[in-house]
Amino acid sequence: MTSNTLLQLAIYFAVLLACAKPLGLYMARVYSGTSKGAGKVFGPIERLICRLCGIDQKEMTWQHYAGAAVSFTFVSFLAVYALQRLQGMLPFNPQAFPAVTPDSSFNTAVSFATNTNWQGYGGETTMSYLTQMLALTVQNFVSAAVGMAVLVAVIRGFARRNADTIGNFWVDLVRGTISILLPLSLVWAVVLVSQGVVQTFSPSVEAQLVEPLVAADGTPVTTQQIAVGPAASQVAIKQLGTNGGGFFNVNSAHPLENPTPLSNFLEVLAILLLPAALCCTFGEMVGDRRQGWALLAAMLVIFVPLVGVTVFAEQQGLPALQPLGVDQQASALQPGGNMEGKETRFGIGNSALWAVATTAASNGSVNAMHDSFTPIGGLVPMWLMQLGEVIFGGVGSGLYGMLAFAIVAVFLSGLMVGRTPEYLGKKIGAYEMKMASLVILLPCAMVLIGTACAVMTTVGRATIYNPGPHGFSEVLYALSSTANNNGSAFAGLGANIPFYNGLLGLAMLVGRLCVMLPMLAIAGSLAAKKLVPPGPGTLPTHSPLFVMVLSAVVIVVGALTFFPALALGPIVEQLLQHAA
Repeated sequence: MTSNTLLQLAIYFAVLLACAKPLGLYMARVYSGTSKGAGKVFGPIERLICRLCGIDQKEMTWQHYAGAAVSFTFVSFLAVYALQRLQGMLPFNPQAFPAVTPDSSFNTAVSFATNTNWQGYGGETTMSYLTQMLALTVQNFVSAAVGMAVLVAVIRGFARRNADTIGNFWVDLVRGTISILLPLSLVWAVVLVSQGVVQTFSPSVEAQLVEPLVAADGTPVTTQQIAVGPAASQVAIKQLGTNGGGFFNVNSAHPLENPTPLSNFLEVLAILLLPAALCCTFGEMVGDRRQGWALLAAMLVIFVPLVGVTVFAEQQGLPALQPLGVDQQASALQPGGNMEGKETRFGIGNSALWAVATTAASNGSVNAMHDSFTPIGGLVPMWLMQLGEVIFGGVGSGLYGMLAFAIVAVFLSGLMVGRTPEYLGKKIGAYEMKMASLVILLPCAMVLIGTACAVMTTVGRATIYNPGPHGFSEVLYALSSTANNNGSAFAGLGANIPFYNGLLGLAMLVGRLCVMLPMLAIAGSLAAKKLVPPGPGTLPTHSPLFVMVLSAVVIVVGALTFFPALALGPIVEQLLQHAA
């Protein structure tokens, strides 16, 4: 690893941690209704929206909260589906794009309503400006706000005692959107525009080629159509909301979506900003900031080494090219390595950091082609998703997934000392363990069963264009991505067909609802319990020991569940690469 790469990584983590605390404390005050600044600026807007929508601000039980969250997700799905199917008749469609096919519309509607943003289509050649703005960008806001609202409800479950309610979903949804996501996105979009990210309603621009080309029929080609559109506004929220869906097909590798090193730094910072800050929000709302720092530390214990592994793997280059004498050096600052599928303006270090961050944070945006990474370099992002998207994870959803692992960790620790497990003063019983087990196991089952269905059926194998272990890796990556609401992909798999659109859509629903609903059930159960004072046998859950135990539980579950599948894909591919 070069000194330049180390310096950039050090700056990145320093800025991330410096921003996490103030933003986390601000969000805690917003959701608690105690932020004077946010109340003065955004309070009138929130109250107006609540009045216009007829929102009853009375507190909800966990069942009502869950019902509201699922109902809102279903309505969001219907709205996105309808806009895609009707876009040919709607305005703001200067390219006159026709309606999107039914299966692709279903997949995309599920994808954006569940905060996954898996894209089986090319955005600039499929979606009108209206669809991009009214369907996709709006969902980037509200699907992220749903995850944050559910997290806040779970936190209230830990913080409250002898209570029947965990908050009001509609109030939490409005607050998260208006007071947090909207102002942050506005600032980010303005800065991105200053860096050259395009923001316009103009149709595609025709550019004159410097050197004419010859088409297949022999006619000369002297111009090129360059797609533009309102990209900056979508890029800002896609990163901050860990959505990840690109305005352009190549996502943040596109020079009009991510043109400069500064825009690249700001975008990859935005990916982890809210997930990291929400750890501080958790500590503040439960009344012990050390608890939030412990969860953040557990995430970093896993995340930082995996960044190093990915950078190291990519800087080793491709063994098949070395005997040929091919120069794999990118520049004086990037002395050697695998530059296939990477932008030279970002290099290996920034590409590897982005790949690990985007798969750790349930974001899914890319600034390099993950399919072109070395087998080990591609294994790390895939395995991060398979851990359940809890190492930072999606905004809200990642942290409440990590809390399920924390419940398992204190349960195992309690078994070791023969004591009833406790977490944050609440006894963890059989009901909480059952729900936490569902949170952890159902997405894993969806990944493995879905992959098996794809590789065992003729229709599933028909669009796997790379044979052997790499083709298997592409299918495994797709199911890992969708079942854990990430949205990134390996190339080489033709996923925009009815079979995969349906299978991956189902995986996205499982990954969202089968994690959200059990966690809300845990919140309701814990809120009704009394607070148990700590005793001599209580495990301190803010200590380095608990950080290590929690990290080990996350790693062991991922290793035991997915090692056989990974052995059939990237691991055997790595062995074959060196054997050749």
